[in-house]
Amino acid sequence: MTDQNDQAPQVAFDPALPHHHKPRLRKVRGFPLQAQGPDGKTQPLLGLADAQQISDRMIATLPAAQFILPLMDGTRTTAQIITEVGRGLNDEFLHNLVAQLDGAGLLFGPTFDALLVRMKQDFDSVDHLPPGASAQFAEALAAQELGEDSTEEARIAASTDKLREAMDQWIDQALAKAPNPSLDRLPRAIVAPHIDYPRGWINYGSVWGRLRVTDRPDRVIILGTNHFGQSTGVCGCDKGFASPLGTCEVDQQLIAALRSALGPSDTEKLFENRFDHEREHSIELQIPWIQHCLGKDDQGNFCTVFGALIHDPAVNNGDSYDGQGLALDPFIAAMKNALATLPGKTLIVASADLSHVGPAFGDRQVLAGDEGEPVEFRNRVAQHDQEMLSLIKQGKADDLIASMAWQQNPTRWCSTGCIVAAIKIIEPQTIEVLSYAAAMDQQGASLVSHAALTME
Repeated sequence: MTDQNDQAPQVAFDPALPHHHKPRLRKVRGFPLQAQGPDGKTQPLLGLADAQQISDRMIATLPAAQFILPLMDGTRTTAQIITEVGRGLNDEFLHNLVAQLDGAGLLFGPTFDALLVRMKQDFDSVDHLPPGASAQFAEALAAQELGEDSTEEARIAASTDKLREAMDQWIDQALAKAPNPSLDRLPRAIVAPHIDYPRGWINYGSVWGRLRVTDRPDRVIILGTNHFGQSTGVCGCDKGFASPLGTCEVDQQLIAALRSALGPSDTEKLFENRFDHEREHSIELQIPWIQHCLGKDDQGNFCTVFGALIHDPAVNNGDSYDGQGLALDPFIAAMKNALATLPGKTLIVASADLSHVGPAFGDRQVLAGDEGEPVEFRNRVAQHDQEMLSLIKQGKADDLIASMAWQQNPTRWCSTGCIVAAIKIIEPQTIEVLSYAAAMDQQGASLVSHAALTME
């Protein structure tokens, strides 16, 4: 919700400032950039941005900065960093880099503190979170229809219809040859992807399309993945969510029941880092599907929702990563207790992607190719996915956790936590895998797999 400039403001290096003298880098993500040098030749650069998405700002620097960044841990002075790096590093380059990082809010210090305060204030000032990725996609569809010369107001006005049209087309294509294109009754839980719509439409459509004629739930609980936030355990949200189609209000009854079941200490842990939901897409991307496929009640309201981000239980056997956040087991127990006290029907959505492989995620193996090692590598990823999905289909949540922990999550499943939580909350009798897919970019730099499931 914050309105920041993409480029960082100019900041002068000041050795008298403690966070300049001993710079401490926040979590950043790097990405390649290209720029034209003074000689007209293309020069490779390293882009740096906030991995937690608190700051929208980014900087560009030389790729050699990768040797400097790990030393910015708050224990070394800039002089010590220069000595340790060597390689011709000088005061001018390092001081300029520190100043750029500070201006972008990528160093711990007053600039970042101000951005964080503003983000929290913005978050707490509204009753529901505005759309992000879903709105951007819907407006892009409208821009294609209306042309690049169309006004932003016109694109926003047309985005609702264009998004609904796209979802209907995806559902029709996903279920065109399905032997069971609709469900007889509302499942207790589903698994749907949270990858962007163009890469995940077939599994979004496969599971949500089957719910269009089922009974409408009274509430939807969306369990997602915490991609960017600071929480080390389960992270709840006390806001509703908006999309281009409208607003799903937060389920206050469920939150009250959860607070009662958790008690004061664990409730504080659940909502302490609620701000993590500010930029998180795994909850938001389910909202248009809820609105489009489940519709409104007799009073014209969409389903109420509750969103929670679930950490990876394979990392610390279900406890929070640092022992300070809300562990998985108390959350599951509280959710089961809360749901037992509430009237009506509940649908749980595990918003989950599976494997993340390829050079973009640190693998040396190239993905593109129709024979040889690329094919073998992709087949191994698919085989691992099927082995883990088999455990899920059998409802063996603890075996899934143990397998991921033992193998050290070799293909980087990002959503083990929300799938495990859904299984343990409802204790299903049957789990059906409706479809499985994997999306690879054209350059073969990344491959992300996902699936559609129902739980009864």
